[in-house]
Amino acid sequence: MVNRTRRNRRRQQVNLITNIIFCLITLTALTGCIILVLQNYGLKNKSQEAMARLEEYEAREEEYIYTQEDLENYAKEAAAVEGEVQKEMLLNELKQKMSSGESTSEMLRTFFPEDVVVYSDGKYHFFPISDKLKKHNYVYDNFVVQENDEVVYVDDTQVIHSSKGIDVSRYQGEIDWAKTASDGVTYAFIRAGYRGSSEGKLVEDEYFKDNIEGALENGIDVGIYFYTQAVSEEEAIEEAEFVLDLIEGYDVTYPVVFDIEESENKQARTAEMTKEENTKATIAFLETIKQAGYTPMIYGNLKTFMIMLDMEQLEDYDKWFAYYNTPVYFPYEFSIWQYTSEGSISGIKGNVDMNVCMKDYGQEQ
Repeated sequence: MVNRTRRNRRRQQVNLITNIIFCLITLTALTGCIILVLQNYGLKNKSQEAMARLEEYEAREEEYIYTQEDLENYAKEAAAVEGEVQKEMLLNELKQKMSSGESTSEMLRTFFPEDVVVYSDGKYHFFPISDKLKKHNYVYDNFVVQENDEVVYVDDTQVIHSSKGIDVSRYQGEIDWAKTASDGVTYAFIRAGYRGSSEGKLVEDEYFKDNIEGALENGIDVGIYFYTQAVSEEEAIEEAEFVLDLIEGYDVTYPVVFDIEESENKQARTAEMTKEENTKATIAFLETIKQAGYTPMIYGNLKTFMIMLDMEQLEDYDKWFAYYNTPVYFPYEFSIWQYTSEGSISGIKGNVDMNVCMKDYGQEQ
C-alpha cells in the first residue's frame, strides 16, 4: 500500500515536471513568435519611413532652384562635350578639304570667314573685314564659268550683266584686233609703259601705239594701265604725266590705271616702301589722272590692297582686282575682276589676261 502511494507521488511529480517543461517550451515558442512579429512590424515601419523620406526628397528635388555655380558647372560640362564634337567635325572637314586638293589658303579662308586671309612673305596674314570700307554687292554664285572657261556675271534669270575684256602689252606681240573684236572682246586695257625697277627709267611699251590704234579701229573701248615703281609722290606724278602725254588724242573711255604690285626683283627700288608711302604715291598718280578728265583706277591683288595700301584712304577710287580662282575672294568694292592670265582669244598668240567688268565705262564717258 505504501509502495503504491509512493509510485503515485513519483508519477505526479514526473507529470508536473513534464507539464512545466512543455509550458516552458510553449512559452519560448510564443516568445519567439512575438519577437518575429515585432521585428517584422519594425521593418515595415522603417520601410514606410524610408519611402516617406524618399518622397519628401523627390519633392524637394522638383522644387530645387539651381545656383549660379550649378549653372556654370553645367555650362562647362556642356562646353566640354560640345568642344569635343566641334573638334571632331573640324578635323573631319579639314581631312575632307585636304583630300579634295584644296590649298592651305582656301582652307583657312573657309575656317576664318570674318577675316581676309593673305599669304605673303612666307606666312599667313589675317585682316578682320572692316566695317569702315564699302562692300561689293555681288552674288558669288552669279559669277558663272562658261564652257569656254570665260567668266560672266548674271542675274537670277541668267541675263548677263558684265562685259568681256582683256589687257595686253608687248608680251602678246602683234595682235589681229579684227579677230579679237569678233571674239566678243568689248574693251581692252593697253599698257602704256612702265618704270624700271632698278634704275627707275620711264619706258613706253613698244606695242602701245599699235595696240591702242588697233583696238579703237575695231570698235573696242580702250583703257590704259601703267606699271609703277615710283618711290615718291613726285615720281608718281611724273608717271601720270608720262601716260597723259602718250594717250593725248586717243579716245580713252575706260579708266587710266595705276598698276601697283610687288616686284619680282627683290632688289627693286620700291622693296622697302611702307604702306603709307605706297598710298601717297598712289593718290598722287590717281589725282593727276582725275584732274586731266579721265577715270582713275587702281589695279592690284590681295597683297596690293591688304598689305601694300591703306584702303581707307582709297575709298573714292575704282578698283581692278586680280585673283586667279573661283569664286572671287574679296569683300570690298571692285568694278573689274581679272580672273586668269591664261586666257585664249582669237587674234592673239599665246596666253592673255582675261577680265570681267560689271560697270559699263564706255557708256559713261
